[in-house]
This record gives sequence, structure tokens and C-alpha cells, in this order.
Amino acid sequence: MGYETAGLLLVSFLSQLHAFISLVLSPKPMSIFVPESPRLLLAANSTIPTMLKQILAKLPRKSSKNQNYPDGSNATADLSNNGSFTNTCNVISSRLNVMKKMSSSIFPTSNGDMIQPHIPFKDVQNSEKPRLLISKLNLCSVIYDFNDQDKDNAEKDQKRQVLVEILDFLASDSVKLTEPAMSAICKTCGDNLFREFPPKYSNSPRGETEDEDPWFDPAWSHLQLVYEILLRFVSLSSLDPKIAKQYIDHSFLLRLLNLFDSEDPRERDCLKSVLHRIYGKFMVHRPFIRMAVSNIVYRFVFETEKHNGIAELLEIFGSVISGFALPLKKEHKVFLSRVLIPLHKPKSVGSYHHQLTYCVVQFIEKEPKLTSVVINGLLKYWPVVSSQKQLMFLSELEELLEMIRTDEFEKIMVPLFRRISCCLDSYHFQVAERAHFLWNNEHIHHLIMCNRQVLMPIVFSSLQHNSKNHWNRNVLNLTQNVIKMFNEVDEQLVFSCQSKFEEDKSATTVVAERRRLTWEHLETAAAATTTCAVSC
Repeated sequence: MGYETAGLLLVSFLSQLHAFISLVLSPKPMSIFVPESPRLLLAANSTIPTMLKQILAKLPRKSSKNQNYPDGSNATADLSNNGSFTNTCNVISSRLNVMKKMSSSIFPTSNGDMIQPHIPFKDVQNSEKPRLLISKLNLCSVIYDFNDQDKDNAEKDQKRQVLVEILDFLASDSVKLTEPAMSAICKTCGDNLFREFPPKYSNSPRGETEDEDPWFDPAWSHLQLVYEILLRFVSLSSLDPKIAKQYIDHSFLLRLLNLFDSEDPRERDCLKSVLHRIYGKFMVHRPFIRMAVSNIVYRFVFETEKHNGIAELLEIFGSVISGFALPLKKEHKVFLSRVLIPLHKPKSVGSYHHQLTYCVVQFIEKEPKLTSVVINGLLKYWPVVSSQKQLMFLSELEELLEMIRTDEFEKIMVPLFRRISCCLDSYHFQVAERAHFLWNNEHIHHLIMCNRQVLMPIVFSSLQHNSKNHWNRNVLNLTQNVIKMFNEVDEQLVFSCQSKFEEDKSATTVVAERRRLTWEHLETAAAATTTCAVSC
């Protein structure tokens, strides 16, 4: 009867243990560290060891093969008790199964402890693949130092292999991620990507020094795979943005945008693809992304004038602007006037001018009446010293004038052609040539000739100066061609402008001569005063 008694005591012990666990984990919170019910806890803690001792005491000692019991019967007589002992064991087994299920529901095991990360995906069942994915992602959250090429080489190769396995797993169109898997992907990507960049030793903005070699991140063998995993994750057709936005939140996006300042062009290119896909999929984040990019531009234009990713950000927004609905919202017009137009100011505009022009042109195509706003902005930030910036501005100006309407052109033609007149007689021959090329554009030529009564007197003095004094032969020929165009359209106007030019030149000569005589008189008077003072 020893086994049966011990079994019954074990069942009772398990029941007491179940009651204790239920008491500790009951919905009504009760801290085991605060003495709210010390008697109950003390009784439970003292009962469990006591019952264990009773169970061990009731177990019979080990006996020999032919040992007889005190009543004279041998071991075969005890076979009649095996049935009751088997039933007791069955009861204990069923109770243990119940306790196991309850404990697994109360204390779930972590996913990383269940499956080793080195197991291939093909060796596990489909139901276990999400947990294996999380285990592999946790392994890839470990960061290694790539500045030391001889350190942790085996671990680096192992991590790269696991990253490739994760990327291949996400390549399947049928993959459906659980929320823990989404969280693990975002955590792993953040651990690998969000980092501090090395200090910048060059003081010149990117684009000013063309001979400067780009910097390449030594950890790119891992970073590239992590970027591809993130891109594949946000591109999944089964990804629900309403769920994923909990993990790709504002904090995640801000840190992702900060990475655009990387000096590695490969990283900026990957970021461009990722951010573009996030903007397209997470509509709820679009206003925040536009605001965050605006803040980056404000800081670049008005504070630092140093940022490596302006071109990539503008390239993204080129496609974003093309998708704006009509009529344009006030927010979008503010983005044009306060973000895009001031970007013409920095010295490093050459590194992103192509993308900037594309964005501005997209706005004009959406709403042509904004052309005058953009041209006035160009005149505000027009370069005076940098001839290279003048060439870029003239090129952009020609694109804008090709799309401008007549009524909008009339609003800005006077200040615009005053600036063009200065470019016509520039001593930098490329600037002068580029300004003359505006007359070769058919649409611009038509606008000028329709308003020649206003524009011809503004530019004629520069044309006359070039025809007699400019040092470059090509500029001389272009000037003669422009004057010839005006002569063919309105010869009388050219003659009138010529007469006005001669009058102004004579008046200027008279003023100059009068000024010279005044200075001579002052010098003579000053000399006489000095002589008188010395003689006295």
C-alpha cells in the first residue's frame, strides 16, 4: 500500500501547488513582497515541504528479489495490488498533464529558447517558422566591430549567412508575419542601422569639392542585407499598415531620416528606396514625413549648410509632388515657398540642383500660376559672385519660362530682365553665352518680342556694350544675332533705343567730366590751404 499512499499524497500535493499558483497569479493583484496576507503565504510555504517529506516517507524501501512480506506471503502475492497502483499512476499522469497545460498558459516559454537560430527554415514545420524567424533576428541584433578586420570573423560570417536566410524567407509571396515577428524585424533593423556616424573631417559641403573621394562604411556587408530585409518587409503584400505602424512609428522614422546624412552613397540609395516605399504604404505617416523632411531642410539652409542626403530626399519628393491632388493644398504651396525655393541659397546647391529643378517643375506643371512665385524666389537668391551658380540658375530659369503663361510673365518680366541684362555683359563668357541662348528658345523669344517695348530698352545697353567691348568672340557673335532679331521685328524700336543709348552715354560723359573737374577744384583748394598753413 506504500505506492498507493504515496500517489495519493502526490495528487494532494499537486492540488495544493495548483491552489498556491492560482492564488499568487489571481486577477486580484496581491504582492508576495507586501505582507497583505502573511498567514496564508506562510501556511502555503510550510505545507509544501511537509507534504514532500510525507511522500518520500511513504515510499517503500528497495527489497531483494525473493523478499517475503511480514504476513508470510511472497512478492507474487503483491501482484493483486498492481491494478490499484496502475490506476493511481494514471490519475497522477492525468493531473500532471493538466498542470503542464496550465503552467504553459501561465508561464509561456520565450520563442528564442524554443528553436535554435542555426536551424534552416526548411527543417521546421510552417507553424514553427515565425518562432525560428524571431530566433534568427535576435541573433542578428548583435553588432560587430568592422574597424578591426581580424576580430570575430567567424561570428561575422555566421551573422551574414543568417541575414541571407532571413532575406530568402521574406522573399516568399505567401509569408505572413505575426506581430512578434514584425516587432523583431524592426528591432533588429534599428539595432543595426541606427548608429552614430564618424566625425566629418572635411569642412566643405558635399558638391563643392568634386575630387573628394566618398567614404564607404566598412560594415556594408551586413548593412546592405539589413536594408534589403527592411525593404522586403515594408514591401510585403500581406503587411497590414494598421498593425505595422505600431512598430514603424514616428521615432523609427525620425531615426531613419537621420541616416540620410551618411557619407556612404550606397546607404543613401538604399534609404531612398525604403523611405519611398514607407511613404507609399503608410498613408498615416505622410504628413509627419513631410514635416520631418522640412525640418531637415530648414536646418540645412539656415543653420549648417551641411547635409549629404538632400539630393536623395528631393528625388523622393519629386515623385511625391507628381502625385499631389488638384487643387494644391495650402500645405503643399507652403512646402514650395519655404522649403524648395530657399534650397537655392546654399553654396552646395550644385550637388542637388538637378533634383531641385525637377521638384519645382512638378509644382509648375500642377499649378502654372506658381511660376511667378518661383521666379521671384530665384531673383531673391540670385548669386552675384559664383558664376557656376549663375549658370545653374539660368538653366532652371529657361525651363520655367518654357511653361510660363503670358499673364504670369508680365508680372515678373521687368525685374527678371534687369537680372538677365547683367548676365548678358558678364565678363564670364559662359554666363554671357547662357543668357544669350534664351533668345534661341522659341517660346521665350515669342514672349520677349510680344513685350519688346518694355524689354528692349532694359537689355539694349548691355547688348551695345558687348558689341564693342566684350573680349570673347562667341559672345560678340551672339550679341549681334540678338540685335539682328530685334531689327527684323521692329527696326524703329532699335533706332529709338540706339538714340536713347547715345543720349545716356553723352549724359554720362558730361556727369563724369563734371565730377572730374570738381575733384580737381577740391584738390587745388586743398593744396592752397596747405601751402598757406606752412608759410604761416
